[in-house]
Amino acid sequence: MAVRAEDIVAVMERLSPPALAEEWDNSGWQVGDPKAEVSKVLLALDVTPEVVNEALNCAAQLIISHHPLFLKGLKSICRDDLAGGGLAYRLIEAGIGVYAAHTNLDSAVAGVNEALARLLGLRAPEVLQPVAHEKLFKLTVFVPTEYASAIREALGRAGAGWIGKYSDCTFSSRGLGTFRPRKGAKPYLGIVNELEQVAEVRIETVVRHKELKPVLDAMLKAHPYEEVAYDLYPLENAGSAPVGLGRIGFLERSEPLAVLAERVKDILQAPSVRYGGQPSALLNKAAVCGGSGSELWSLAQRKGAEVLITGDVRYHTARDMLAAGMSFIDAGHFATERVVLPVLRNNLTAAFAAIGINVEVLVAKVEREPWFTIS
Repeated sequence: MAVRAEDIVAVMERLSPPALAEEWDNSGWQVGDPKAEVSKVLLALDVTPEVVNEALNCAAQLIISHHPLFLKGLKSICRDDLAGGGLAYRLIEAGIGVYAAHTNLDSAVAGVNEALARLLGLRAPEVLQPVAHEKLFKLTVFVPTEYASAIREALGRAGAGWIGKYSDCTFSSRGLGTFRPRKGAKPYLGIVNELEQVAEVRIETVVRHKELKPVLDAMLKAHPYEEVAYDLYPLENAGSAPVGLGRIGFLERSEPLAVLAERVKDILQAPSVRYGGQPSALLNKAAVCGGSGSELWSLAQRKGAEVLITGDVRYHTARDMLAAGMSFIDAGHFATERVVLPVLRNNLTAAFAAIGINVEVLVAKVEREPWFTIS
């Protein structure tokens, strides 16, 4: 079965819902045809000339990037433009699509910050700055026994049944359905004007608000009955797991700031790290935020963190943190975000397998820090 780019993106958006993106962001489709067939996907932090070359060399038809190709204003798309316009021209010419999951992937359940917290060994990490949860609904549908598997599959493929890192979550129970077809009806089972009893299965699942229409459309299309009996209930659940920016938790063990900084450097394979605070200060609780997260330092301190591990700490922010007695470790934007790509590859591969999508997912090998360091 041919897989289209929009099928890939639909799975990506269940793992990283667009509703989690910040208002200023430009996550989503950047370039390409959502209807194009895809057999190979390349994951990358940035859409650079090197990444585009790698996509061409490995015959990937879709790049899923963390940083949007178009985040700042773009005034032209020309072949000889060395910046975004030129890359867009090459991508369109080669038939390679680009989809970006930026701040929504930062905040997702299994996104950048969760990957960073887990890799650094934070115990029972919690969301540092929660965002609003997406509205959930409970869908219950009654089907004849022989159609139960087909309906469950249709619901799952359309996006129902996602709870955290789990897909295709349903509950089924058996019962007896009754109905009397009236004049003009064209029943799947039964005879007009006669009471019919049918062994049915009650299937329950959860659906996110933005996926209600495709899920209901898929259910109605797969269901054999002329009139489908189903119930839809709004839920008060806050969601299966909290989502938002940053994570906070206890370190695996108490350790001095200088030792922790060295360990962060090794784990993230960063060429260098900068840190601020007393090198011998013994730390127990840390906050992390991939990329540029230094603005969360005061929130992290209020929640009991003694150190913030992030990237792109600016001079005056560093001064403010030190004045407030807050330690920090700046491991760089690239190193603190790159950690999500292997996790995303595994999660996408598992999600594709669960719904029968045969697509190869690769992580870009050519990406490097944008600068060299001298020690």
